[in-house]
Parts: sequence; structure tokens; C-alpha cells
Amino acid sequence: MDNFEWLNGYTVKFGLYHVDFNNASRPRTARASARYYTEVITNNGMPLPREDAFLYGQFPRASSGARLPLRIRQTSTVTRAVLRWVFAGEKEQVGNDDTGDVACDSYHKIAEDVAALRNLGVSHYRFSISWPRVLPDGTTKYINEAGLSYYVQLIDALLAANIKPQVTIYHWDLPQALQDVGGWENETIVQRFRDYADVLFQRLGGKVRFWITLNEPFVIALQGYGYGTAAPGISFRPGTAPYIAGHNLIKAHAEAWHLYNDVYRARQGGLISITISSDWAEPRDPSNQEDVEAARRYVQFMGGWFAHPIFKNGDYSEVMKTRIRDRSLAAGLSKSRLPEFTESEKRRINGTYDYFGFNHYTTVLAYNLDYDSWISSFDADRRILNWLKEEYNNPPIYVTENGVSQRGETSLNDTARIYYLRSYINEALKAVRDKVDLRGYTVWSVMDNFEWATGFAERFGLHFVNYTDPSLPRIPKASAKLYASITRCNGFPDPAAGPHPCLQPEDAGPTISPKREEEVQFLGLALGATEAQTALYTLFSLMLLGACAVAFLSYKYCKRSKQRNTQPGQQELSPVSSF
Repeated sequence: MDNFEWLNGYTVKFGLYHVDFNNASRPRTARASARYYTEVITNNGMPLPREDAFLYGQFPRASSGARLPLRIRQTSTVTRAVLRWVFAGEKEQVGNDDTGDVACDSYHKIAEDVAALRNLGVSHYRFSISWPRVLPDGTTKYINEAGLSYYVQLIDALLAANIKPQVTIYHWDLPQALQDVGGWENETIVQRFRDYADVLFQRLGGKVRFWITLNEPFVIALQGYGYGTAAPGISFRPGTAPYIAGHNLIKAHAEAWHLYNDVYRARQGGLISITISSDWAEPRDPSNQEDVEAARRYVQFMGGWFAHPIFKNGDYSEVMKTRIRDRSLAAGLSKSRLPEFTESEKRRINGTYDYFGFNHYTTVLAYNLDYDSWISSFDADRRILNWLKEEYNNPPIYVTENGVSQRGETSLNDTARIYYLRSYINEALKAVRDKVDLRGYTVWSVMDNFEWATGFAERFGLHFVNYTDPSLPRIPKASAKLYASITRCNGFPDPAAGPHPCLQPEDAGPTISPKREEEVQFLGLALGATEAQTALYTLFSLMLLGACAVAFLSYKYCKRSKQRNTQPGQQELSPVSSF
């Protein structure tokens, strides 16, 4: 109960019971904390509230009978040239001087990667196309057929394995020629992007039914043109460049969507939209209204920046427009740093989506005008999915990225990733129970990869890639087994219901068959390289042993001969019998 707290007197209150010190009888009144503490004692612990308890069940099946698509995400190889395009400055901006010249070499390992996907049991595979690989100068003056051929081969291999391709048109790598004229700050890029998308629709659209125009425009605009921590690494106009780049990104997306909708949709029958990234934000102090407003504002500025114009009304949210205008005027500017859409542009942008592509990883604690520590809040997955549902009239949602990295990871027993994925995907299942129109989920990523500014230090993969081995083997981590189980079961069957046929035995797991060694001829036999090497070493050892034996016998024979010559009458011994 509340008590006399020394120098603080009765002003500081620690009690589970409130004490009215103004009343001579000192009545004790139980606070809510007293009831909670009683529950803790009764349960000998802290049971999870019903909404936080693990939910057993399966994702709903589509009308066609197909399960909820559980996907995997992986980018293609990033070339050295692309790295120059990614970070345009002279100063090295990639950790440990890593380069993406080879990365995990998906370019040459299509068969191995598709085998890994089949072992995971995924229904879809999301990958990104490199603009400079297809159009080196950013225009259609020259189309790199070799670059396009790689993507055709990858798509064909996926379809042959009954895995549907999800293709991202732009994931941060811009041709140098376009960056030289301002990149996403130059409005001419809107038409350039439309032309680039047109090439892909023409050449790949007959086999691709799921398109993503842009991956994470927030990162491109703010981190690429504001902080300089992402491509193209610009940081000297942080107050204006991000909003100009973002403005053009939205218009470029709209033009690509209309192109597909007007020219290709009828005969190709696919879907096209954009992938938007956002954290969830929790108020640092839920009882402080300023912190509550800060959390709402954070999500509107991060997710709503690009979602509001496309999914709401063709324009930025009032929160963004008001706050940026007020700060611009306070800084002595004559108008807002946030550009304005014309009325015709608003109509052109509004509704340019077939689904809501969404990347989500974590949560921040927001307060007043800022935010601080990042927290691992798994139920945030469900909360932000419900927020999208309420904010944008329950659009079809595809989680196009979700995962967790570990720096310097070497162990295949990645228990932290298992806990993260199991928890987040289970919260997605709860969101479906909340009537969120969730159509699919994608994990980042199938294997460790080149992670832009952090190079190879950041590992997100379900498969470990040994970068010191020239063959770059993909070795399944424990999380690969977990994800394969979730994809086979389309969710989480209740273990209390008994063994489920979709579950693997404990000692089983997704494996990748070792690459067959090239055969060589050795003494008339066809052996693998390793076997031939072992045989050669064995033969060499036998020859060495034989040479030693001959030398030893010769020595013994010579010694006996000398003894015979110097000791008359001694019995003669042959070299063999003496040995």
C-alpha cells in the first residue's frame, strides 16, 4: 500500500492499494495493479491475454482451392557497375569494402536456387529486375538481350517447378546515365520508367502475372536522396530532394500502372501494383496524447506518404501537407517543400493499384516530434495490417517482405529467426481472423545476399551462403525447415489434434542435393574428382611404402653380406629370411 516515503513524504506512491491520507481512518482501496498481481499469484505466472496467445489454424484457401500463397524473396546479382550507380559519391559507402560483383551468383545458379525453392514448398518467388542490366543507358535505344535472356530462363525454370514469378520492376538500381541528369529528381524519369516497364511487359508479360512497379519508394526518396544511406547516396539536399524524388516516383508508378491496364491487362491477365514499406509505431507513453499523436504521424509519414495518393484520393495526407508547409514557412520559405499534384495528376494517380504490396519488419517507440528505440513487437504485424484495412478500405494485401537479419551469423541453428518468423506469420493469421484481406506472405529471403550498404555482413537468408567457398553453396538453416513446414501446412496445425500429415518428422528437413562432381578417368575407372584425388594419394602412399621397403631390404642384405665376409663360418641368410 502507499506509505510514508522518507524525504518524499506521501507524494510518491508505490502501493498496490491507494491510501487516503486525508482520512483519519486511512482506508485502503485496491488499484488495478492489485487485481493484476492477484492473477499473477493465482496463475503462478503471467498467462498471455487471449489476443496474444498463439493461434493454431490454417490460412483460408482461395475459391479455386489454392492455399494462401507463401512466398520467398530474393534479388538477383548486383554488378560492380550497379554499385557505382547505387553510391554515386567518391567515398566508399559499402561496409567492409564488399562488392556485389558476384554476390550469391543467382545468375549462374538458377537450377540450384529453384531446387531450394522446391524444397521450401513455396508457391511464388519474388525477384527484382535490374534496369541497367536490361537498358544499360536507361533508354530503349539499346536493349541488352543477354540480360533479358537470364530473366526468361529464370521465369521458365520457376514455371516448370510450378512456382509463380512475382516480378519487381525497380529495386533501387538506376542506370548511371539517368542518375547523371538527376535521377528521380528529374521529372523526365517518369517517361523513362514507363518505357522501361513497356519493354518488360512486352517481353516477359506473357509468362508473368504479378508485377510490382517500385520497391519501397520511401527508402528510395528519404534514404537515397535525404540521408544518403541508400541508392544513390545523396545527402546534400535533405530538406527538398526526398520530396521531389518521391513526387516523381508516384507519377512514374501511375504511368506504368495505366500502361499495363490500358494495353496489356486484357491479353495477359495479370495484376500490378506497388510495394510500400512502413514500420509500426507505438507511443512511448500511451497515456500521453502527444506521444499517441506522434505514433500516428510517424506511420502517416512513412507508409502514408506513398499509400495515401495511390490508395486514398490521389493526394498527400493532410498531416503531411500541413506539417511540411508549416515547417517550410517557419524556415523562411515562400511555399511548402512538398510539391503539389495538379487536379489531373490526382485523378491519374488515384486508384492505380490491384493490391497493396507491403514490406514490414519492426516497430518504433514514438514521442512528441521524434522517435527512438526500435523494438521487437510481433503483434505490430497484426496491428499495422489492421491499420491498412481501416485506413484504405480493406484492400487485398500481399506482405511482400518480412524477415530478420543477424550480423556475422555462422550457426545454422538460427533460433532467433525461427522465433521471429513463427511469431510474425502467426500474427498475420490473426489478422486474417480480424477480416484483413491478406492474400499472401513473403519472407526475405531464400538465402543470404548482398545487402546494399552493409554488404555481406547482414544475413537474412533461410539458407547460409559460404562466401569464402568459390562454389557459394546454399546450406539450409533451421529456419528453412520451419518455413517449409508452414508452407506445407498452410499455417499452424494444432498439435493437440494429433499428428498432421503436413508435418515433417523431426529428423527430416529441406535439403539441397550436393552438386555432382565432374568425373575423371583414373586407371581405367570413372571416378569423381574427390574419389580420384583420394585414390591418387593412396597410390602415392603405397609407392612410397614400397620404396622404403626396398631400401630397408637392401640395407639388411648389405649388412648381412658384410657380416658374412668378416665372420667366416656364420650361416648365410637370404635377404628375405633375414627380414
